[in-house]
Amino acid sequence: MTRIYEPFGGPTQPDLRTKAYFRTTLTAPAEPLIALPRTVTETSGPVFGDQDLCGVGVDISNNNTVLGSLMVLAGQVLDEDGRPVPNALVEVWQANASGKYPHEVDSRPAPQDPNFTGAARLLTDAEGRYKITTIRPGAYPVPNTGNWWRPPHIHFSLYGDAFASRLITQMFFPGDPLNDLDGILQAIPDADARNRLIAKPDSSLDIHEHALGFRFDIVLRGRNETPMVD
Repeated sequence: MTRIYEPFGGPTQPDLRTKAYFRTTLTAPAEPLIALPRTVTETSGPVFGDQDLCGVGVDISNNNTVLGSLMVLAGQVLDEDGRPVPNALVEVWQANASGKYPHEVDSRPAPQDPNFTGAARLLTDAEGRYKITTIRPGAYPVPNTGNWWRPPHIHFSLYGDAFASRLITQMFFPGDPLNDLDGILQAIPDADARNRLIAKPDSSLDIHEHALGFRFDIVLRGRNETPMVD
């Protein structure tokens, strides 16, 4: 049986060009996209295993040696029918507690944390579940934007059961005042879709007097698809 992977658009996904996110006016295609036929490469595989983890663990807190508010983040990766996606490759990356990425491109004069790698790579289990320990990232200003500050967020890249089911998105925190001002989050027209990018507090994940727990489920495709934001 051939799987059909057609993009689902509408108000649940941001436009390629949006004034709220100024960079897209420079980088997004000026002409309509040309749909190419799907081949076996896009509609089969990938098959990921331990060799794809490259030694990147699921504890970004480095055994609680990094600075910041410790948190436990867990969720489930689902397909368009709500079924769990096992062995999905999940990659996360984020800024540190001062809003600085541990990368040479981030030249902002904010404190760097030598114990913070800012990234993790893992495979979901048989029920499509993932879990990481990390710290809540800080907000940071976007250069040359008139003082636009990105709210605390965590980046996700996921592969489902085929290359065509890759999703890149961001997770935000509930109640942060910068969420309503964010050009990336607010580029999604549909309010319900925007809310799917907001993590939910989950006390079952708390570490008593040590870490707060959050849940963030991700749907790879369909009407309830998690919005794609880069």
